Amino acid sequence: MSKTRVGIINVTGYVGIELARILCQHPQIELVSITGRSAAGQKIGKVFPSLAGLDMTIDAKLGDVDLAFSAMPHGESTAEVVPLLNCGKKVIDMSGDFRLKDAGEWQIWYGHPHPCPNVISQAVFGIPELHAKEIHDTHLVANPGCYSTGAILALAPAAKAGIIEADIIVDSKSGVSGAGRSLKLTSHFCEVDDDVCAYSVEGHRLMPEMVQEIGLLYADPTPKITFMPHLIPMNRGILSACYATLKPGKAGLNAKEAVKEIYREFYADAPFVKVVDDPPHTKHVQGSNYCHIYPTVDARTGKLIVLSVIDNLGKGAAGQGVQNMNVMLGLPETTGLGMAGMYP
Repeated sequence: MSKTRVGIINVTGYVGIELARILCQHPQIELVSITGRSAAGQKIGKVFPSLAGLDMTIDAKLGDVDLAFSAMPHGESTAEVVPLLNCGKKVIDMSGDFRLKDAGEWQIWYGHPHPCPNVISQAVFGIPELHAKEIHDTHLVANPGCYSTGAILALAPAAKAGIIEADIIVDSKSGVSGAGRSLKLTSHFCEVDDDVCAYSVEGHRLMPEMVQEIGLLYADPTPKITFMPHLIPMNRGILSACYATLKPGKAGLNAKEAVKEIYREFYADAPFVKVVDDPPHTKHVQGSNYCHIYPTVDARTGKLIVLSVIDNLGKGAAGQGVQNMNVMLGLPETTGLGMAGMYP
């Protein structure tokens, strides 16, 4: 069986380099082309010594590939993606350009009209645990945001089972790599170290992804999600604490075990989602494509509490992108992604 020829557009960001790290070890694909405007013409091992064993030159333009990952910034990815789709190529877009199904909603959160609204309907929101069949059948996957991935996986079983009210709170803490590799004051060491801060307090652009996807599972009116992201002084990882009121009759004496069973059943066939017995740590999934989820019930208040942890560059970005690629190509989801979390 011949290998699929794969390329990465904009390999020089954190997501792009994590994609390269995973893909160069993938047994069923051949990484044949990588691009990067700021480093074109240089060996990737020169720019990123951690990949010194990968003998590839960063190009200015993408070569001949069967499938491409676009790791361009939000708003710039469409210019790369659409020509590839027109040539019949499969594309996984790592930006937010095709995640929201409503172009008007996209304009509200990204600040300008969508550059290609006619293409939005072709994209499938790339959470394989929810949309595997659609991902397999499409040529365009919109890889979800890191925060939204952790929150959606945490809330999906409860929303599908219809056990929670519509008013939901998601409180998330993320490592600094989620801010990207470009230099900015808020991610300097002296600004971040020994500090925790909330940001995008009036609204974060990944929140409508949560509303969109949980809304597809929620039988009642559109869920109302309050999302509060925080930046914490570590490199990678996201912990999300999600809170929702249980519907009447759902918070009885055995509610905690009943909820856990709902979650275990929902993710019984999901190789990368583990419903765990103790509150998880971000360290438990660092460097992996796993999401650990801990659902519980506060019987005093009738609240469902769900904790989820992911690596924002793994299941929150590059790892999930490769998982989506596997589904698109008809490969087992775990192909090339079997690495456990790093410890210590």
